[in-house]
Amino acid sequence: MTALAEPTVRVRAGWTAAVVLANVGVFAAWFGPIQVLLAKQSEAVAPGNKEFVFGLVTGVGAAVSVIATPVFGAVSDRTTSRFGRRVPWTLGGAIGGAAGLLVLAGAQGIALMLVGWCLVQLFGNAVLAAQTATVPDRVPVDQRGLVGGWVAIAQVLGALVGTALVTIAGGIGLGYVACAGFLAFSVVPYVLRAHDTPLAVQPPPFVLREFLRGFWVSPRRYPDFGWAWLTRFLFNVGNSLGLLYLFFYLQDEVGVPDATTAVLVLTAIYSVCVLTTAIAFGGWSDRIGRRKIFVIGSGLVMAVAGVILAVWPTWPGAILGAIVLGIGFGVYLSVDFALITEVLPNAKDRAKDPVSYTNLTVPANSLV
Repeated sequence: MTALAEPTVRVRAGWTAAVVLANVGVFAAWFGPIQVLLAKQSEAVAPGNKEFVFGLVTGVGAAVSVIATPVFGAVSDRTTSRFGRRVPWTLGGAIGGAAGLLVLAGAQGIALMLVGWCLVQLFGNAVLAAQTATVPDRVPVDQRGLVGGWVAIAQVLGALVGTALVTIAGGIGLGYVACAGFLAFSVVPYVLRAHDTPLAVQPPPFVLREFLRGFWVSPRRYPDFGWAWLTRFLFNVGNSLGLLYLFFYLQDEVGVPDATTAVLVLTAIYSVCVLTTAIAFGGWSDRIGRRKIFVIGSGLVMAVAGVILAVWPTWPGAILGAIVLGIGFGVYLSVDFALITEVLPNAKDRAKDPVSYTNLTVPANSLV
């Protein structure tokens, strides 16, 4: 099979497990800092202005992410390495992301926090671009809902693993080191057993104008892709606004005595709910051949969760919000991922187009 051919051979469990682990590593490297470490570090650096510092660091990182994701995806699509298009960026991105986490581990000021987090966003998106593209590269359409469910679980497990790592580590610096080590380890199985098909046809000469024009996908010509892009954008904005300030929400609004542990508890509850729904609904959508109805239903459920968290800022309210949101988001992640892989404009841009769509803001696919 050539690199650009539509896959027809079903992938095995071992390959799927390697992809899932690599995704878990990336999201652990993002969510450990986002949900706990960056908030605590901002409070340590600027106790009286923690929200501004936290917003500044994550906001600049989000800007890097918006640019890095499609760029790394496009470069990955054009890579002609004998190891394939995805392996070099998976390995290189993990090494670079781990380095950024180590910079954060030693940061005692805003400038180094910005540098470190931007490195984590930059190289983490290289891994994400490559890993996102492996699904349409290798997985047949009739298996994508199931595999998409496992990929969705990887995001949730990444949030849980990242939060658990920083909670067990105990300190800010040790938490970053733990996330860095896990990220580097997580990509090893994929690198060793990817069997990535090299790009046999040399890509056309690089022309900057054409390269930049390639990031525009006409919603008139590809309306399904346009609607899917807009839908995920709105979902990510809503998730990001709540997720980024979860630590401060629990600490300052709910008033829990230990916000770090509270984040871990809520993430665990949320994860169980997502795990319960993601695989089941992904497989269900494969069997009936429908995706949109599940996206619409999950959006309504997630909206209810947001209302609960807004009007009932208590510990029981936070738990109920986590349960409801986990149910809705589990359905959304698995089915929506399968949907976007089926509306890609063309095979040669399998990494650029889906990651442009999936990671539009801060990587925020967890609790609120």
